[in-house]
Amino acid sequence: MTTTTPTDQQVKTKHRALWASGDYPAVAAELIPVLGPTLVEACGVRAGQRVLDVAAGSGNAAVPAAVTGAEVVASDLTPELFDAGRTIAAQRGVELTWEQGDAEALPYGDGTFDVVMSCVGAMFAPHHQETADELVRVTRPGGTIGLINWTPEGFIGNLFKTMGPYAPPPPPGATPPPRWGDEQHVRDLFGDGVTDLRMRRQNVVIDHCADPLAFREYWKSNYGPTIAVYKYNADDPEKTAALDRDFLEFLTTWNGSTETGRTHYAAEYLLVTARKAG
Repeated sequence: MTTTTPTDQQVKTKHRALWASGDYPAVAAELIPVLGPTLVEACGVRAGQRVLDVAAGSGNAAVPAAVTGAEVVASDLTPELFDAGRTIAAQRGVELTWEQGDAEALPYGDGTFDVVMSCVGAMFAPHHQETADELVRVTRPGGTIGLINWTPEGFIGNLFKTMGPYAPPPPPGATPPPRWGDEQHVRDLFGDGVTDLRMRRQNVVIDHCADPLAFREYWKSNYGPTIAVYKYNADDPEKTAALDRDFLEFLTTWNGSTETGRTHYAAEYLLVTARKAG
C-alpha cells in the first residue's frame, strides 16, 4: 500500500471536488448504463464472490455485481456519489458496502477480493503504475481483474484532446487517463503480475441528446472534467468562446446520425480481463 505526501493529498482533494461537481450519476445512467453489466459479465461475477469495484462512482458496475449475489464493496475517492448509488441499489433490491478509498492506495489487505474491477473509473487516477499495482495487490492469487477504459483514439479520448489546450496543467507525474485504453500500456502496467491478459476494443453508442449543441451543454452541466475546464477559463471570455466553438465542432464532426433531432456517438473502449499471477 502506498502513502501520500501533502502534495498528493492536495491533488486528491481537487480530484474529489472535480467528480463531485455536476451530476456524474446522471452521466453514468443516461449515457453509459450498459458498461457496468458488460464488465460484470466479462469478469464472470457470481454469487458468493467477494468483489471490489474501484472508483465505483454511483455503482454502474457495483450494483449489477451485487445483483448476481456477490458480496460487493463499492470504493471511490468521492463519497458524494454514494447517495445516488444507494438509491439505485435500493431500486434494484440489493445491498452492498460503500467505502471511500483511493485507487492509488486502496484501504484493503493483500489478496482480499476474488474480483477487482473498475468501469471507466480507475483510469482517472493520475498515477497509472500505482493504480495497477494496487488492483493486483488486493486481488487474491488466481482472482480476476477487469477494467473498461476509454481509448485514446475513441470518442471520449478525443473529447479530452479537444479540451486539452484549455485544461489546467496536470499534476506532477500524471499520465493522461485514456492511456489506459492502449493495449501496450496495459501490458506494461501489469507486467508479470497477471496471467491470461485479454483485451478487446468495443463500442458503446451514446445517443442521449437531440443535437450536438444540446450535447455540449449536457457535458458542461454534468461532467466534472468538462466543468473543471470551463471553470479554469471562466475569467477569459475569449478562451471560453473558443472552447465552446471547438467543443461544438468536435461534437458535430463525431455525430454519426444523419437524422434531424438525433445524435449517435460510437464511443470506443478497451475491455480488459486478467488473472492475478500466483
